[in-house]
Amino acid sequence: MFKDYYKILEININASDDEIKHAYKRLAKKWHPDLNQNIDTTQQMQDINEAKLILLDKEAREKYDIEYKSFYEYVNKKEKANFDNQSETYNQDNYTKSSYERYQKEYEIKDDILKKWMNNAQEQAIEIVKQALRDVKGVSVAASKGCLTGITNAIIFIIAMFILGLIISLFR
Repeated sequence: MFKDYYKILEININASDDEIKHAYKRLAKKWHPDLNQNIDTTQQMQDINEAKLILLDKEAREKYDIEYKSFYEYVNKKEKANFDNQSETYNQDNYTKSSYERYQKEYEIKDDILKKWMNNAQEQAIEIVKQALRDVKGVSVAASKGCLTGITNAIIFIIAMFILGLIISLFR
């Protein structure tokens, strides 16, 4: 399966490393579990991390760019054939999201090294997201414990002040 990392990060193929990092940070904030507590953001975060890992690695990006161009040649050839069969005018912007997703699933990555690197990046991205979720859970638990400790201390202080006030009023 082919993943369009440029589309995932919402950047173009000529993006610099700084643009990739900026896009990653922007999308990681947008899809972070803290900000989307009622939405499962796991897949988006995995894709964003995977894209960053491949596109910021110079050698992996060079191989990916070759495959990226090959994928779009494949998509355009398929779409042109579909339009020719329907005797309509072909425009590469006309293909639908569902046909694009089908092409991604059909397309076989030709470069075995790139395929291995993409699989490794996917595994790393999954681990990054799992760790982020564990961190969010850990912070939530720690914050809850901190609040509970603070409330308990406040109640003890109020009770102590009340008792002290009673003692003082008894000896007046």
